[in-house]
Amino acid sequence: MKQINDVSIPNDANLNNRKKRKTLFTALAAALIVVGGSGCTYWELVASRYVSTDNAYTAVEIAQVTSAVSGTVAEVRVNDTQIVKKGDILVVIDPTDAKLALAQAEADLGRATRRVKGFMANDVGLDAQVTAREAEQQRIEAQLASAEADLDRAKIDLQRREALVASGSVSGDELTKIQNAHASAVANVNAMKAAVAQAHAGRSAAVGSREANNVLIAGTDVETNPEVALARARRDQAAVDLERTIIRSPVDGVISRRQAQLGQRVQPSAPLLSVAPVQEMYVNANFKEVQLTEVQSGQKVELFSDLHGEKVVYHGVIDGFSGGTGAAFSLIPAQNATGNWIKVVQRLPVRVRLDPVELQANPLRVGLSMTAKVDLRSKS
Repeated sequence: MKQINDVSIPNDANLNNRKKRKTLFTALAAALIVVGGSGCTYWELVASRYVSTDNAYTAVEIAQVTSAVSGTVAEVRVNDTQIVKKGDILVVIDPTDAKLALAQAEADLGRATRRVKGFMANDVGLDAQVTAREAEQQRIEAQLASAEADLDRAKIDLQRREALVASGSVSGDELTKIQNAHASAVANVNAMKAAVAQAHAGRSAAVGSREANNVLIAGTDVETNPEVALARARRDQAAVDLERTIIRSPVDGVISRRQAQLGQRVQPSAPLLSVAPVQEMYVNANFKEVQLTEVQSGQKVELFSDLHGEKVVYHGVIDGFSGGTGAAFSLIPAQNATGNWIKVVQRLPVRVRLDPVELQANPLRVGLSMTAKVDLRSKS
């Protein structure tokens, strides 16, 4: 710095330095303002519109294939990773027992049909038998009336002869004959009464047999009779069991977790394998609870997988929200009953439906890691 008349005058270099610093600070302030404004603008226009998470995994409603009948595995026609269509044969169980059971059920149905037809034929015979018993009863009752008339006549003859015995007009031999005739008439009446009682009992037995037979066939024909219907149901069940020896795929998908082995003895409900319908894949995205304030069903979601990377983008739609957090449904839920409590932000599973066309172009598998970004201002 130069001294002129004891006054200090800054040189040109210092002035230039100060100007440069001022310009630099001005540029830095302007840059900060621009960055801050850009950040606010980005947040307002872009970042605030989205919430995202990388805690997301593919899932699908896996079809577990089980045996509906017991038997020995005769064939296993698929392996793990094999692609199958709905209706394809997966496993065949030895049908020998099922065929024998069906043959027995068909025989039982035929026997039940013939038995019911016999009941209906018996009904006609029992009606005729009741009519015959009634006619027999009427005939015996007429014979009883005749025997009673004979008894009355024999009683009168005996009284007359006994009145004449004292006068000697009737011999002892004649009186004996009249007495014997009276005794015979009494015995005949008693016999007719017993026959009438027997005829009554016979008619009652015939009526009871007819009513018992009617109970078996009342209000039905051969096809609708309960005995035939039961036998038919058993036949149908045996036919279904035979059909179930051939186990088919319930859905299109990929074979997973095959457990069935040739010669294995299986029981009903025994798991044989699983079919994953990968074309119906969805994503369970676990968002933090603080992220879900504006998340709604129907909003659009962009996703990419660790398998294919960010070069393959999937487009999905939020289907709904789980009924509880993962912690709430864990095997041993957290119980914050002690005084030492630390709040942990929870995550709620959100189900995202994927586009089947995109899935077909770039297939996924169950359990793959995904990244999901929800557009909060969108609606499907």
